[in-house]
Amino acid sequence: MFLLSNMNWHKKRLGDSDLHVPSICLGTMNWGQQNTEQDAHQQLDYAIEERGLNFIDTAEIYPIPPESSKQGLTEKYLGTWLKKRGKRDDLIIATKVGASSIIRTRHSSDSPRYDKKSIKEAIEGSLKRLNTDYIDLYQVHWPERSTNFFGVRGVTNLSPENSTPIEETLSAL
Repeated sequence: MFLLSNMNWHKKRLGDSDLHVPSICLGTMNWGQQNTEQDAHQQLDYAIEERGLNFIDTAEIYPIPPESSKQGLTEKYLGTWLKKRGKRDDLIIATKVGASSIIRTRHSSDSPRYDKKSIKEAIEGSLKRLNTDYIDLYQVHWPERSTNFFGVRGVTNLSPENSTPIEETLSAL
């Protein structure tokens, strides 16, 4: 296990918010793929209880690589730990909404996008899986357009696509 040696984490103000985040956070990208729920809880106990870390990053699509049967497990594992531990206010939790046909955490028949409907459905799912009523930092995971990711290389068709206007995405967020 990675040894976190500095309990006095340097903190930075997050944008113009009142949040101050440490220079390191606990990533959860492989929980459910390479780690069990018990492993995740042990990592959380170590990082938070033993080393004083309070910043955790997750996403609705995790674990990676994306598999429909496993999507949302990292948020779920964090959520079961939060339910068992309590003290949600001690932590800064960051999660992400994705816009891609590979997203399987939502029930909408439409391909997930960064429109108001999709973002509302995504955040409601994340809140439920996380067993919390708020998220400290909510982000878009990648662009809502063709791009190189998840092993796909050589995307050449970068012509204008039917994507959600950025104003709608920002308003929904």
